[in-house]
Amino acid sequence: MMKSLLRTLKKIPWWGYLCGFFYFGLQYGLYRLGELLSRVIGTAAHPLPCKIPFLDDRIPLIPVFVIIYIYSYAFWIMGPIAVSLTSKRNVVNYLWGISLAYLIGFLIFIFVPTYMDRAAEGLYEAVAGGGLFKDMLKTVYEADGSTIAYNLFPSYHCLISLYHYLGIRKQQEISKDFRVYSLVMVILICMSTVFTKQHYIIDTVGGLGISLGCYLLMRKLDPGKKYE
Repeated sequence: MMKSLLRTLKKIPWWGYLCGFFYFGLQYGLYRLGELLSRVIGTAAHPLPCKIPFLDDRIPLIPVFVIIYIYSYAFWIMGPIAVSLTSKRNVVNYLWGISLAYLIGFLIFIFVPTYMDRAAEGLYEAVAGGGLFKDMLKTVYEADGSTIAYNLFPSYHCLISLYHYLGIRKQQEISKDFRVYSLVMVILICMSTVFTKQHYIIDTVGGLGISLGCYLLMRKLDPGKKYE
């Protein structure tokens, strides 16, 4: 298994690693820039609540899912790297699609910002009292707006994770084991967004919807066809 892994790593082109880290940095930059621009143009003064009480209030806080939530960042770096092992056609379609999905999310952050009042949700009280996972989750909250979290919709966690899976889903150059692993990770990451109370249900659905919509659009437009 180790030899197989090493052979795969040797096949990865330099630009695959570049794309992995570039898109990881891009998502963070767009997330922060979107919040900043929404404040500049004034839309941040009237953020929308996306909570659906009869659904979201029934979802429990499960602090252990913070592990998956944080691990997703490593998964995002793996996505473009894995796609770089596939055909040029697939790579081009993937890059166009993920870029469009990022852009749509970015524009929503600017013009239709959303928020969660963690104090009103009682989340800080829920993670008080110690324990490794609760402490980790509290750190995540504090790094992401503290008592008020902005730009929950769409969930970049769900949007990016699903698109990475879609980019390798039918690619025979990628091992079946990695494709199954990626699908499992998408499911777990989406679960983590709501079980850590970092997102509401509609944020998760929105992220998945934008991701799938951009993927299907790229399949139809097929900008990478000329590289076949």
